[in-house]
Amino acid sequence: MICLFSSKCRYFLCPLNSAFNSSTHSLLASRNLKVKLLAGLKMADQNGLETKVSAALNCIDLSDPDIQKSAASLKQACMDSGFFYVINHGISKEFMDEIFAQSKKFFELPFDEKMKLWVERNRGYKQPLKNQFFDQETNQQAHGEAYSLVGPETEDDLDPEKPLCGPNVWPSADVLPGWKETMLRYQQEALNLGRKIGRIIALALDLDVDFFDKPEILGNAMPYVSFNHYGVQDADPSKEYILGTPAHSDPSLITLLATDEVPGLQICRNIHANPRVWENVAPLKDAFIVNIGDMLERMSNCVFRSTMHRVLFRQERYTIAYFVYPSNDAMIECFPACKSEEKPPKYPPIKCKDLFNIIFKNVADGKTARDITEA
Repeated sequence: MICLFSSKCRYFLCPLNSAFNSSTHSLLASRNLKVKLLAGLKMADQNGLETKVSAALNCIDLSDPDIQKSAASLKQACMDSGFFYVINHGISKEFMDEIFAQSKKFFELPFDEKMKLWVERNRGYKQPLKNQFFDQETNQQAHGEAYSLVGPETEDDLDPEKPLCGPNVWPSADVLPGWKETMLRYQQEALNLGRKIGRIIALALDLDVDFFDKPEILGNAMPYVSFNHYGVQDADPSKEYILGTPAHSDPSLITLLATDEVPGLQICRNIHANPRVWENVAPLKDAFIVNIGDMLERMSNCVFRSTMHRVLFRQERYTIAYFVYPSNDAMIECFPACKSEEKPPKYPPIKCKDLFNIIFKNVADGKTARDITEA
C-alpha cells in the first residue's frame, strides 16, 4: 500500500525476511509514524503476477493523547489501502507471547487429537486447508490449518441464521491445561482493543466518539477469532512461495491480525488490474495489523476500503486473526456523514446477521461488499 508522505515523514528500513528489532520498534513508539518497508526490487510470481516488495502503512499509536491526529491518520489509511498498524495497544508482550506459545502447542498435537474438535459450523478445528481451497491465480492449493472460536458462547446452536452463536469446541484440559482460560482472556482483551480502535474510527467518520460502543453494535459484539498455522509439509518444492490463503476480503467490521516474525501477508489495492499488483506487508514487532472489513466499507458508503489480501509464505508461520462483528441484530446502514444528495447510499439497511450470511457466501469467491448488489 502507498501512503502520501510529507517532507517530515521518517522511514524505517528492513529486509522482507527479517523482523524489526527492539531498537527500531522503540523509534516507532513516537506518534503516528508511517512505516515504509523495503525489500529490494519488484518480482513476479510463477504466473507472472507482479509483486511489489515495498509497502507502507500508517502507524496508529494508541498511547497518543491527540486522538484527532490519530483519527486523521487512520482515515487516510482506510481510504488509501484499508490497512494500518496499531502500536501501544495495551495487550502486554508477555501475554501475546503466551498466546502464540499456546497456539503452537495446539497445532503440534497429533492430527487425530485435533480432529476431535472438527465440527461442521465455523468453529473448532479446520483440517489442512489444501483440502478446501484451490487458487487459480497462483495455481496452488492452500496450505494451512486453523482453530476458531466464537464469542460470547451461547447454549443455543440451532439457529442457522446466527452463524456466530452457539458453544465452542474446546480441547480437553488433560491435553492442554489452562488453554481455554487463556483463550477466553485473549478474546476479551482483543475485543477491548477493537473498541478502542472503534472510537478512533468513529471520529474519522465524523460520528460521536462512543458510536460503536452502543449495545447493538460493539457493546454486544460477536467476535470471531482464528488461530492459523501455515506449514510447509507436502508443499510443491518447485514453487518459490507457498499459498497459505487465497485472495479474499474480510466480512467483518475490522480485523485485528497478530503475527509472528515470519512475513506472508500481501494486499492488492486494485483487484481488477491486469496484471494484479500485490504488496507485501511485513510484520511489525509488538504491533497489530488492522484492516477494514466488508461491513465497515458498506457502512461508510465505500469511503473506507475493504482490500483484498492473501497469504504467500516460505517458512512455517503462525498468526491470530480477530474478526470484530457487531451484534446479530445491529442495523448495517450508511453513516450520516457518508451520504448526501449527490452521493446516496449504495446499499439498503440490513441486519448484521443477514448481511453476514450473504457476505460469507461471497467471500470465498473473492468478492467484497461492493460486489454485493442486493441484500
